Amino acid sequence: MIQMMGRLRYVLCEVMPEQCSEAAGIALRFARALPEIADTVREDAEAALAGDPAAGSLDEVILAYPSIYAVAAYRLANRLVRENVPLLPRLMSEYAHRLTGVDINPGATIGHGLFLDHATSVVIGQSAVIGNHVKIYQGVTLGALSVKRDYQNTKRHPTIEDDVVIYANATILGGETVIGRGSVIGGNVWLTKSVPPGSRVMYRSVGWQGLAEPEPERSDDFTI
Repeated sequence: MIQMMGRLRYVLCEVMPEQCSEAAGIALRFARALPEIADTVREDAEAALAGDPAAGSLDEVILAYPSIYAVAAYRLANRLVRENVPLLPRLMSEYAHRLTGVDINPGATIGHGLFLDHATSVVIGQSAVIGNHVKIYQGVTLGALSVKRDYQNTKRHPTIEDDVVIYANATILGGETVIGRGSVIGGNVWLTKSVPPGSRVMYRSVGWQGLAEPEPERSDDFTI
């Protein structure tokens, strides 16, 4: 642990030389946060095990699932973002991006028990907010409506509340877009407006089916 802290302090001095005097404190706080981060990543792995019938064991999920690698890298990088460390968090997330195909900006806010099923080509933007126990399939984008630099310090990406399922290749855009708790977003859906809790949104080849009436509870029989 001491060796890791020393190396991190050295790297921090390289990426933030004007604040090098703060590097030791940041490294210490980062080290102290590691057990909590590990517990959270374990919750992510347990969510994958519970949500994927193909998963044989927790060890298999932790060792073989690219989503766990990507989310773990995000959680480590996000801790450094919260310490206002420049550059390094983005390098960490982009390294994971290259290895897994999952693009999670380290500035995003993500709750516990996130499961990226298949994971490939998932994009989660910088100001996205994701609640607890959310399941996201491959190809999903949580993005911005505008890429103008003037919007850099605004909330540009959507909010996904607890217990939401987002199926493959759905695109949800905009900082004011909120997907209500327990909603199901079908595959290939394009959303730029909020939906209330318990909604089901789907797209079929014959056209939009629109928003279903909000339901008090979500059943698991939704198909796309």
